[in-house]
Amino acid sequence: MRFAILGSRGFPSTYGGFETFVRTLAPELVARGHSVLVYGRGGAHTSQVVEGVQVVSTIGIDSKSLSTLSYGATAAIDLAVRGADAALVVNVANGYFLPALRARRIPTLLNVDGLEWERAKWSRLGRAVFRSGARCSAANATELVADSQAIADVWHTTFGRRPIFIPYGAPVLEHRETSRVEGLGLAPQDYILVVARLVPENNVDVVLSAVELLGTSMSLVVVGSSAGPSSTERRLRELGQQGRVVWLGHVDDQELLADLWFHSAIYIHGHSVGGTNPALLQALGAGAPTIAFDSPYNREVLAAGARFFSDSEELATELDEVAADPALRSELRNMGRARIGAAYQWSDVCDSYEAALTALAAGR
Repeated sequence: MRFAILGSRGFPSTYGGFETFVRTLAPELVARGHSVLVYGRGGAHTSQVVEGVQVVSTIGIDSKSLSTLSYGATAAIDLAVRGADAALVVNVANGYFLPALRARRIPTLLNVDGLEWERAKWSRLGRAVFRSGARCSAANATELVADSQAIADVWHTTFGRRPIFIPYGAPVLEHRETSRVEGLGLAPQDYILVVARLVPENNVDVVLSAVELLGTSMSLVVVGSSAGPSSTERRLRELGQQGRVVWLGHVDDQELLADLWFHSAIYIHGHSVGGTNPALLQALGAGAPTIAFDSPYNREVLAAGARFFSDSEELATELDEVAADPALRSELRNMGRARIGAAYQWSDVCDSYEAALTALAAGR
């Protein structure tokens, strides 16, 4: 089959969840005998073959508000000319361009991701654009897919279509060297970790308030940055000067992130908006004892026996309890790895996407 993937930043890339997903899926589809075209972003229209994957970069406008729409438009135009047996589209903002693909009889499988129109990082206009894009996606995609049952429920209620469920994936890690963590001045099993963009819906400020209430001597390590200067960044700098926080900023080295999760004493997952979060799965697969924000999406992933918080006081209480109990941390490590092994394996994810795309191509 000839499959196309449209809407990510390209291949190979591990910038975010969609990019890691495409980085895993595209070469696996090639290994199974399919032809795979992945669209990415660039300053000019270029084409090359990487690891057997045809990578086409199109032109667009590199800005926070226009990059997704502009690159999505040029990629959709190019794909409409080239043609494909089926296309996987990520990001509901690309729902605006689905009619062009439908006119060329290219069936589309659109990954709805989370509820982008509820994210506080977007302006009112930006949220309206995403919600309208979601409506266009519901109206024009041949099939929808969600990586969370809770998100599928929202789409069924809000837009009248129920996406099929295909989860995200993560590896299970049993061993990691300590050298890179120690090179950052961190002692393995003696720090609390947060990996999140510094946006309101990820509750980093709630975590910082909880740390100020803590009785444990463990330091807090924060990986993440914001799009521009923010009150959260100022607060991180102040706590860093006090020796209470180690702020690493944005880290795109996936191996270093895996080391940080693997050797952490506790991982705090504060994400409140969206479906199955890739960082949460990676943390669980690395055996990081996890305390998560109490949301239906996080509860779906973590299942029974997990630890949750809703505010800084609850988080401080959970942190003190988990930090003081090595046996509990060991139990949480084992639970996380078992959960990933049972429900979030990449091989199963790739099987499901191949089946869905093949069925769309056959129906064409």
